Amino acid sequence: MRKTLEEVAKLIEGDIVGNKETVITGICGIKEAKDGDLTFIVNSKYLSLMAHTKASAVITSRDIKSAPKPIIRTENPSWAFAKMVALIAPNDVKRTKGVHKTAIIERDVKLGKDISIGPYVIIEDGVEIGERTIIYGGCYIGHHTKIGKDSLIYPNISIRERITIGDRVIIHSGSVIGSDGFGFATVKGAHHKIPQIGTVLIEDDVEIGANVTIDRARFDKTVIGKGTKIDNLVQIAHNVVVGENSIIVAQAGVSGSTVIGKNVILAGQAGLVGHITIGDGAVVAAQAGVTKSVPANTKVSGYPAKPHETAKRVNACVQRLPDLVETIKDLKKRIEELEVKIKGK
Repeated sequence: MRKTLEEVAKLIEGDIVGNKETVITGICGIKEAKDGDLTFIVNSKYLSLMAHTKASAVITSRDIKSAPKPIIRTENPSWAFAKMVALIAPNDVKRTKGVHKTAIIERDVKLGKDISIGPYVIIEDGVEIGERTIIYGGCYIGHHTKIGKDSLIYPNISIRERITIGDRVIIHSGSVIGSDGFGFATVKGAHHKIPQIGTVLIEDDVEIGANVTIDRARFDKTVIGKGTKIDNLVQIAHNVVVGENSIIVAQAGVSGSTVIGKNVILAGQAGLVGHITIGDGAVVAAQAGVTKSVPANTKVSGYPAKPHETAKRVNACVQRLPDLVETIKDLKKRIEELEVKIKGK
């Protein structure tokens, strides 16, 4: 790539502050960048790095008015940078269209045009796969499952029977879609399995990270709404409903029958009990333990989870506990001394 800053700004719809003739030959992170590279800053805590980076120019937000080197001011620096990466990143991965000779495909299967099915894939009866979908090697697609068009199924993924997956869905390696929900009835001390006869619906434009498990419903369906993004190592239990455009970060766990609204963020290692509702636009902070429903547009943290400002005050008090213990010991000693004096009088 060799473009002037003016050409780059047009591509990402940004405003230039500085020399618009600056030549850009590469793209890199702000700490690793070298002369000729374009980089970006999203978080204000990294603004100081602009004075030290070797990059020739920086993509920033529009609230940055000036900088020690040329900048392109944009509405969303992260997205603008991503667009540039997509334009110039090398893509030398060649996907052979068609069905690999080692794939095992049953007779009653409908395959769309221009699909790619890798080695040792197993596709059971009744499966439908849409146009241009790619299924890498070692995957299992269960009976009567439907996968939409332009989806990307990475290696070693298990998609069980009667699952529905929409268009442009990405699933990363090691994930299991449609495993049995965790349901048992305890009778006389023994745990007896409750059949899980529901399904899973993954709507359009969902991305699911590596080693994610999404359980099928006991009845009806577990739903992952359109545009939702799920990080690695997340557990979604049976009958959970996740609304559109939500974010679920690594190691979060959602118990059965919980309903998560639209545009919700569950941060890393958040844990939710079952049968509660998380309102639209709510944020559950990292490692929060949610034991009751959360209203819309609310941020909660801590365990048990509570409004974030309250949780911060509680945490501040907890940090002072060692000092408070010493204070109580001192007060106790002084009270005892006063009692001795009073008795002496």
